[in-house]
Amino acid sequence: MGKPGKRMASAREGFERNKLYGIEDAVKAVKGGAKAKFDETVELAINLDVDPRHADQMVRGVCQLPNGSGRTVRVAVFAKGEKADEAKAAGADLVGAEELVEVVQKGEIDFDRCIASPDMMPLVGRLGKVLGPRGMMPNPKVGTVTQDVGDAVKAAKGGAVEFRVEKAGIIHVGVGKASFSEQALVENVRALADALMKAKPSGVKGTFVKRISLSSTMGPGVKIEPASLIGVQSASAEAA
Repeated sequence: MGKPGKRMASAREGFERNKLYGIEDAVKAVKGGAKAKFDETVELAINLDVDPRHADQMVRGVCQLPNGSGRTVRVAVFAKGEKADEAKAAGADLVGAEELVEVVQKGEIDFDRCIASPDMMPLVGRLGKVLGPRGMMPNPKVGTVTQDVGDAVKAAKGGAVEFRVEKAGIIHVGVGKASFSEQALVENVRALADALMKAKPSGVKGTFVKRISLSSTMGPGVKIEPASLIGVQSASAEAA
């Protein structure tokens, strides 16, 4: 393994690589290691003791970050009539029905979040092969198939983030920017951890959360003690 460059070595100053940190100290270390010339995204990686190949162990959900994500989110809404007007009034970037489906089928995906009213799903279902692999297919379980399209647009614009376990059992979510205050990042991380615990499948027994790491886009990862997060502590108690 090669020797880390000067930038990475500088970012690692002030914290121990293999130490388990409390959430407050972890956030402080990550902010201190974010030395890029742009506002780095702070990312949370959580390794779960689940096998996503089994439907009853699929973990997914949505979390409204109390301090926003720091990202500018472009939202597309599949709706007609009054629902289309509602979406536009809420600030949706793209709104349409058949014509929007045709645009997406061509591979023109100029948005980050996709929302649909229930009556549009037979039409949107044609886009499964396009939106599915990108994790953007509207789903009622995460609130992106809803009659309240206006509220869904406002939530997406205001800092709602979706999470879904990957094949390796890892959830990877951006929880803010390095320019956020330490308190704001801690609150966002805790909110995400609480949402994750609420999404825990009923069939998963024992330790649900195995490892947690926090990092910035260009910085090293800092390992977090799971019990330092509200909600995650209950998972450790179950395993005891």
